[in-house]
Amino acid sequence: MNKYVVPQFIDVESKIFGPITTRQFIIALVGAMIAFFAYRFSDFSLFIVEAIIIAIGVGLFGFVKVNGAPFYVFLLNYISTLKLPAQRIWRREVVVQTEMPEKVVLVENTDDVSIRKKLPSSRLSELSLIIDTGGVYQGERITNQDNEE
Repeated sequence: MNKYVVPQFIDVESKIFGPITTRQFIIALVGAMIAFFAYRFSDFSLFIVEAIIIAIGVGLFGFVKVNGAPFYVFLLNYISTLKLPAQRIWRREVVVQTEMPEKVVLVENTDDVSIRKKLPSSRLSELSLIIDTGGVYQGERITNQDNEE
C-alpha cells in the first residue's frame, strides 16, 4: 500500500520579512500608496488626520485576527449577519392542486421473468474466496461420484 504525505498546517501563510506575511506586506504597500497620495493632494494638517486613519485601517486589516481569522473575514461575516434577519420564521406555502392526476395502470409482464436459485452459503463463501484470490484458488472440484450420493 502506498503511503502519502498528508500536508500539515495548510492555513499558515508564508513569511517574507521576519514575521511579515505576503498578505500583510501587500496591505502595507497599499496603505503606503494611499498615504502618499494623501500627502501629495492635501495640506499637512489634513494629511496627519488621514495618515492616522490609514494606519489604523492597515493595522486592522493587516495584523488583527478575530477568533483566529483575519479581520476582513470577521468584517464580512459581521456585515452578512446584519443583512440577514435576526430570527428565521418558517412559512409553509400551501399548494392547492386543482386537477387530479390520472391513475396510471401498470401492466406486469411476467413471461420473461426467471427465478434464480439461491446459492448455499458455503458456495457463496467459496465464490468470494475465488474472487478475492483473483482466480488463484480454483475451488473444490465436485466429481460425479459426490453428486450421485
